[in-house]
Amino acid sequence: MLWYKAFLDTRGRFLIGLALLPCAAMFVVFTYPRVVELLPAAGGINASGALGQQINEAIALARDYRGYVWSQWFRQTTTSTSALFAALLGTGGLVASASGGALFMLSLPATRMRLMAVRAGSGLAQWLALALVSSLAIPLSSPAVGESYSVIAALAHGLCLFAGGAMIYSLALLLSTVFGDLWRPWLITLAIAMPIAFAEQVAQASSAIGLSPVMSGEHFFRTGHLPWAGLAFAFATSAALLYLAALNFERRDF
Repeated sequence: MLWYKAFLDTRGRFLIGLALLPCAAMFVVFTYPRVVELLPAAGGINASGALGQQINEAIALARDYRGYVWSQWFRQTTTSTSALFAALLGTGGLVASASGGALFMLSLPATRMRLMAVRAGSGLAQWLALALVSSLAIPLSSPAVGESYSVIAALAHGLCLFAGGAMIYSLALLLSTVFGDLWRPWLITLAIAMPIAFAEQVAQASSAIGLSPVMSGEHFFRTGHLPWAGLAFAFATSAALLYLAALNFERRDF
């Protein structure tokens, strides 16, 4: 009963993400032949400084299909588009004032801590499904453009995407125990997460710890090994945020 109610609270957002994210991944795949055609012209670009370095790196990555997929999907699109859905799944539900869902949940014979655990578990399960399905869309659609992509690599990147997005989801859920509407937690979460991810990308830090490095799976792309330190950091941060959310929800007066 609790799990079904928690799923219903975010079902619409989950289904939209389940439709849009794989389509976005396949769009990146289907664009690759056109990118290959433009590579000879791109090689004549002569830019200096930090911008030139980034352009040259993007061109070099695009010459290889695996590098193209990582740079265009896992490094860029997932850090932005996927973050929107991770935050959206974490908002609303337990204390939303726009509906009677909060009062109904509180009337059920369950402790507030259990209600929060079910809400968090349901949302994280949905986010895991979005992360894995969108990542697996890459190897499934690659043969359509005459390329191949490892399913193992897609699953590894999906795990990294889930871990990074879990931090965003947990922050949104924490803010949802503070605000009673849907949009303020979502907007505040994005206002915090997106600048951090953007700054990390601009800095091009080699560390595997951080929001953008974890979500993009850069360490796995460059070394072939999972970023265990980054994953541990992401899961520890998510657990801390969820614990704070549970404490705040338990103390809140309705």
